[in-house]
Amino acid sequence: MGARKKHAPRRGSLAVRPRKRASRLVPRVKSWPSVESENPIPLAFLAYKVGMTHAYIIDDEPGSITHGREIFVPVTVLEAPPMVVAAVRVYGYDPNIGLYTLSEAWAQPEQITEKYNVDIYRLIPRLHVPDTEKATNKLKSLINEIYDVRILALTQPRLVGGLSKKKPDILEIRIGGGKDLAQRLEYAIGLLGGTISVTDVFRPGQFVDVIAVTRGKGFQGVIKRHGVKELPRWHKHRKGSRSGPGTRGPATTFSWSEVPQPGQMGFHRRTEYNKRILKIGENGYEITPAGGFLHYGIVRSTYVLLAGSVPGTPKRPIVLRHPVRALWNPTEPPKITYISLQSKQGN
Repeated sequence: MGARKKHAPRRGSLAVRPRKRASRLVPRVKSWPSVESENPIPLAFLAYKVGMTHAYIIDDEPGSITHGREIFVPVTVLEAPPMVVAAVRVYGYDPNIGLYTLSEAWAQPEQITEKYNVDIYRLIPRLHVPDTEKATNKLKSLINEIYDVRILALTQPRLVGGLSKKKPDILEIRIGGGKDLAQRLEYAIGLLGGTISVTDVFRPGQFVDVIAVTRGKGFQGVIKRHGVKELPRWHKHRKGSRSGPGTRGPATTFSWSEVPQPGQMGFHRRTEYNKRILKIGENGYEITPAGGFLHYGIVRSTYVLLAGSVPGTPKRPIVLRHPVRALWNPTEPPKITYISLQSKQGN
């Protein structure tokens, strides 16, 4: 007889617990990188997932075995029209409680609606803004207490080709770079009531982190959810071949967290690191395949071409953030030799 088995692989990752449904469709950015820049810049942007296609590029990654050669890459198309800056928010810091809101200044909602056709009252029905100028002066007076400067930006869903909704999405974006906090605050106040584009935040060729909610799959069993091996269907089981892995713990009052159990699968908030921007374009028709993208349609505004895949279904809001741990720092985007515009409808 052979030696008894002493070790077994862990079933399921503990790094993504709890596996529950995301609390919001637009994920909140929980950590921000430190970006060195002469001028202040926003550190994130919100786009909408369009779909996937493929392209051929000239590989420019240092040390790659295909460096300088043409390679095939799957690409994801995101539609990213300009965002409207609705508010400036400043934070203080206390070692006991962490960050706390010092003050904020909002642009007049009527002006935003009239100028950009963004109905902010669909998002915040009881928003009341007494005096924008007085609020911005208060922000400047708190410069010695400010720890962080951020803006609240709204999307423009009416400009997105694949969306039919009118309610905007809102994202809190940190202002990074610059010489000091005073310069960041002045920059943020200057954006109030205006717009920022994706080219103000990112440049083609750089890496970004993607934060999104994955595709939901509902309630699933342990075989699909954790990859547990199914019992032989012809013998050695009596009450089903896809049942649980056995005992869940020493008592009925609780169970070990490591034991694979059925439950929610998908619709989780996830972060994928280092997705490279291949191209940013203004004309969405040059990237739209024949017949449009499946479940989306035609790209009508600014688009972002990312190498690889991103979480979520078409039309899902995707948060792009400056990378917290970039692989390397490209100076320019790779050369794109071909982008597939063939129909995705099938034959």
